[in-house]
Amino acid sequence: MLLETYLYTDRWDKRLDPSFDSSNTLLIVFASSKLDKIQKAFDELRETYSSAVIIGASTAGEIYQDEFYEDSLVVSVIEFQYCKLKHSICTLISPSNSFEDGVSIAKELYADDLQGIFILSDGLNANGSQLTEGISSIIPPHLPVTGGLAGDGDRFEKTWVVIDKQPQSGFVCAVGFYGENIHIAHASKGGWDRLGIERVVTKSKDNILYELDKQPALQIYKKYLGDKADGLPATGLLFPLELRDKAESDESKVRTILAVDEEAQSITFAGDIPEGSHVTLMKANYNRLIDGASEAAESLDLQKYNGEEILSIAISCVGRRLVLKSRVEEELEAILDVIPKKAKQIGFYSYGEISPLSSGKCDLHNQTMTLTLLWESDA
Repeated sequence: MLLETYLYTDRWDKRLDPSFDSSNTLLIVFASSKLDKIQKAFDELRETYSSAVIIGASTAGEIYQDEFYEDSLVVSVIEFQYCKLKHSICTLISPSNSFEDGVSIAKELYADDLQGIFILSDGLNANGSQLTEGISSIIPPHLPVTGGLAGDGDRFEKTWVVIDKQPQSGFVCAVGFYGENIHIAHASKGGWDRLGIERVVTKSKDNILYELDKQPALQIYKKYLGDKADGLPATGLLFPLELRDKAESDESKVRTILAVDEEAQSITFAGDIPEGSHVTLMKANYNRLIDGASEAAESLDLQKYNGEEILSIAISCVGRRLVLKSRVEEELEAILDVIPKKAKQIGFYSYGEISPLSSGKCDLHNQTMTLTLLWESDA
């Protein structure tokens, strides 16, 4: 495959190469949710690569190599030599139909020669847990499904994904990769410390948590946040929940806050919080977050990589960005220190990360660094 990456701030870092344009070219775009900042650049991409497939999402910060940007646009332009692409879109009217949307996308993209799926969703109008559950009901666990939920800084007002080559809110987009020449490596890792005791979810509905140990969830949460409780929901990004299906389970996920309801004393999370599951409040550990990014890179399966052009897509959580602050680029540097030196890297800070569990089943993660590496071998 032929690969180039570009950065747009107030201008492009280098001239766009129109020779990459083809029906088998994929543009992956991550950009500011403020369209006035990036619309000119986006129009130039659409005009330069008129035949290409374009997917993308708004962000809570853009990643370009080992650097963090805001109010910018980053893009990878990939012209595949052998891999075939298929693009799918599906309207997300509300979180209640996210499972069905996942099923629909999976059915449209699934085929005997499918090698993996990359998916980007509106970050506020989707239930990421239900979306991935729907996909996993169709796609077998040996086929990786990765991606993320679009972001909007720490504002939580409006996100978008690219639909019909235009940024639009309320949608999910996905692309399938086909043929034995495309290779997809993936990994994910957190790096948070536990805070307080483990509690049982005694009342919840989908992604809304009402009670922990039969006590109002928001009341318990505020107790741990102390002075930071006044800043909810934004400050809740610094204190996610670790979620396990059972107390003895070794496999856990992290859930991050989207909203709070003072009247109902409830908390809305980016993914489902099932009744009967076990949760523990988490807090930041700077060094462990950075180590988590490095460990994710080290766990990538690159046995089939032989020096080809390779793209790294890093999707991390807005909560990690807010915790790390000026140290945020350290987790990006940690990745590039491990992955192949030839790799080009783009990515974004998200409202949720999609990556397989150890079982292979795709699931929603929060506050996690996820990596997807793409390369193509010769026929």
